[in-house]
Amino acid sequence: MVLIVLVFFTGLAFAILSSVHPVFGLYGSLFPAIIYAIFGMGRHVATGTFALTSLISANAVERLVPQSSQNLTMQSNSSVLGLSDFEVQRIGVAAAVSFLGGVIQVAMFVLQLGSVTFLLTEPVISAMTTGAATHVVTSQVKYLLGIKMPYISGPLGFFYIYAYVFENIKSVRLEALLLSLLSIVVLVLVKELNEQFKRKIKVVLPVDLVLIVAASFACYCTNMESTYGLEVVGHIPKGIPPPRVPPMNILSAVITEAFGVALVGYAASLALAQGSAKKFKYSVDDNQEFLAHGLSNVIPSFFFCIPSAAAMGRTAGLYSTGAKTQGIWVSTYVFTICFAANVGLLFGVVCTIAIVIGRFPRAKTLSIKNMKEMEFKVKTETDDETLQQVKIISINNPLVFLNVKKFHMDLINIIQKENANNQPLDDITKCEQNTLLNSLSNGNCNEETAQSCYNDKSALILDCSGLTFFDYSGVSMLVEVYMDCKDQNVDVLLANCTASLIKAMKYFGNLDSEKPVFFESVAAAVSNIYSNKVS
Repeated sequence: MVLIVLVFFTGLAFAILSSVHPVFGLYGSLFPAIIYAIFGMGRHVATGTFALTSLISANAVERLVPQSSQNLTMQSNSSVLGLSDFEVQRIGVAAAVSFLGGVIQVAMFVLQLGSVTFLLTEPVISAMTTGAATHVVTSQVKYLLGIKMPYISGPLGFFYIYAYVFENIKSVRLEALLLSLLSIVVLVLVKELNEQFKRKIKVVLPVDLVLIVAASFACYCTNMESTYGLEVVGHIPKGIPPPRVPPMNILSAVITEAFGVALVGYAASLALAQGSAKKFKYSVDDNQEFLAHGLSNVIPSFFFCIPSAAAMGRTAGLYSTGAKTQGIWVSTYVFTICFAANVGLLFGVVCTIAIVIGRFPRAKTLSIKNMKEMEFKVKTETDDETLQQVKIISINNPLVFLNVKKFHMDLINIIQKENANNQPLDDITKCEQNTLLNSLSNGNCNEETAQSCYNDKSALILDCSGLTFFDYSGVSMLVEVYMDCKDQNVDVLLANCTASLIKAMKYFGNLDSEKPVFFESVAAAVSNIYSNKVS
C-alpha cells in the first residue's frame, strides 16, 4: 500500500515536470503499468511516469502551448474534468508525444531492431541517466528556492537556468528554501538510519510517504499558498476521463520529442529490466521490450497519459576501474548536460562505434580457442584422473559489448565439444537458464544427473593472455561466468590477467576472498588445482 501511494505521489511530481496538470500524472502511473504487465518480460520493472520522458515531453508542451497563452484561454467547465482549455491543450501535446513515441517503438519491434541494442552499453546508459538526473534536479531549483522564472530549454539551457537563478538570487523566498532544506535533511538522515539499522529493525520507516503527508498537512493548516505565496498542487479532480484520440494534427510538430521518448525511455527501461533479469536469473527479450513499452505509450495516450518508461530506482553507478569505456561515460555525460538526454545517448553510441572500429582491426579474431594440447599435456604429466574435470580455455580476442554474447555462446560450444554426452544447444537451453554450467556438467540437465553433477568438483581455467582490451560489458560477463560457476560448485581460475582486469573484476563482482582466483600463468593455476585435489 505504501508503494502504491508513493507511486501516485511520484506521478503528480512528474506531471508537473512534464508541464501538465498534476492529475494527469496519476493516470500515467496506472495505465502503462497494466499494459506492461501484460506484454513486458521484466518481472521486477515498475513502468509509469518517468523523469527523463517527462522532461522531453515538457519541451514540446512549452513550445506549442507556452505559459504566456494561459491568460488568453477561457476557463471552461465543459472541458475534461472541469479543467481549463489551456490544461487540456497541454495534455493533448503530451499525449501526442506519448502516442507517436509508442508508435515508433512498435515500429522498431516490427523491424526487429532489438538486436542492435548491444550498442547501448552500460557506460552510455549510466552517463545518460546521470546527466538526465542532473537536469531533473536543475528543473526543480525554482521550486526549491521559490523563484518564478520562465521556462528555459534547448542547448546549454542547463547553464542558462543557473545564470538566471544567480541573477535573481534576491527573489529567493526564505520560506520555500527552509522547507526544501528541512525536507532534504530529513530524507537523507532517515534513509541513512534505515540503512544502518536495517538488520536490527523489521519495519523500515517510509520516510518519503511520511514527509509528503506531513508537508501536505502543514501546507493545508498554515495556508501557505496565500500566506507565504508558495505554489501548491491544489485541487485534484475526481474520476477518470473518457478516452479521447490524441490530436493527430500536431504529430509532425512533436516528432523530435517522440523519437527522444522512444529511444531514451527504451534505453533506460531496458537497462533496468536486464539488470533485474541478471540478478534474479531469468531472461529478457530486447525486441519484446520494444513492443511492451510501445503499447504502454500508445494505449494510455488515449487516456490523457504523459509518456512513460520504467522508473529507475537509482542511477547506475559510475564504472571507473580502468576499463576502456571511461572516456565514453564522461563525454556522454557532458553532451547530456549541454544538450539533452537523447543527444547524449546518440553521442555515446557514436563514440562507442568509433572506438570499436578503431580498435578491432588490431584484434586477431573474435572467437575463443580451446587449448586442447595444454589440457592433454597436463593430464598426462600429473597422471591424475580427477583432472579430467578441468577445462582450459584461452581468450584470444578483446571482450567488449559487441562480442560478449558470442563469447558466452562460444564458451558453451567449446565445452560441449569436449563432453562425451553432447546435447544440441537448443535442447540444453530449454532446461535451466545456466547453460554454461549444464555444459560443464557433461551436458545433462535432468534432475537425477544434475544432483550428482553439482556434487562433483570441476574447474574452468580461462587464459586471458590474449585479452587485449575490455569494457564494462566484458568484465560483467567474466564476473557472471565466475558467479554462475561458483553457485554450482565449479571453480573458475583466471591466468595471465592484466592489472586493470584484476582491478575491474574485484571492483565489479563479489569474488571469493578465501580462494585465489587470479594466477600468473596457466601452470600456476593447474598446480593450485592439483594441490587442492591431493590435499
